Amino acid sequence: MFFVSIFITLFESSADTLLAFLKDAPVLVVVMTFFTVWVFLWLPVAIVSAIILNWRPGKPLQPEQKIPLLVPLYLLAPLVLWGINWLGFRAFSDYGFVKNSSIVNSLLLGFGLGVLGLVAVFTCQFYLGWCKWQQCNFKRVPSILLPTLLIALFVGGIEELVFRGFIFTELEQDYPIWVAAIISSLIFALLHLVWEQHETIPQLPGLWLMGMVLVLARFADRGNLGIAWGLHAGWVWAIATLDTAELITYTSTVSEWYTGKHKKPLAGLAGIICILGTGVILWLFSEYF
Repeated sequence: MFFVSIFITLFESSADTLLAFLKDAPVLVVVMTFFTVWVFLWLPVAIVSAIILNWRPGKPLQPEQKIPLLVPLYLLAPLVLWGINWLGFRAFSDYGFVKNSSIVNSLLLGFGLGVLGLVAVFTCQFYLGWCKWQQCNFKRVPSILLPTLLIALFVGGIEELVFRGFIFTELEQDYPIWVAAIISSLIFALLHLVWEQHETIPQLPGLWLMGMVLVLARFADRGNLGIAWGLHAGWVWAIATLDTAELITYTSTVSEWYTGKHKKPLAGLAGIICILGTGVILWLFSEYF
């Protein structure tokens, strides 16, 4: 009991020291501290997972290998933010994650808007002859709808909590809103390079623009994350469903910079138009949300 009491005293003292340091530190230091703790906690799990999956640095990750690495990483993010909350720094509600029915309504609204935007874009590409449907693969859809939906909600929720919630809110304390939006969106885009560089580099402008529109979605939702979460999840779900079921093929009648470099919509004009169109809708109709 004596050693336990000493441990508790040291832990509380360290927590108070860390809290005092974070409250006085520049906001970018706070953000870097969050990422450092997050990665530090995930690293042992990642090492064990990499050994089990027989993956080595420099070796491309296969889609089936990413999930065992991503799930623990994403599960740890709310725990780290909860630790910040426990230290008395900020609450989840400060980051736009509210515990009431309004976030569900906003989530559904954003999800519908995200999916409809992609439906419109791919429908236009179909009529322009840029792509064609693989009707023989439609039978694959029912079995993948629910898994991809759960993954999309999970990934979208965690990424919105971290980037449009924690990072944007913290940056907003020291910088004008537009600067905080630019920096948080840039961090969001660049961190996608961690998993894949070759296919991600052409998507960087689109990912940055996506981050900016999702910040706008938070403002449209009166500071909450519901619409942003729904948009993010809707985009991920629709693209993951199309890719997993192999529902479309591109006809190569135009440059892939129109349809998306490496078959990634955000790396092409069509994806950029989809994101911009969503931003315009949020801007024009935010008072009705």
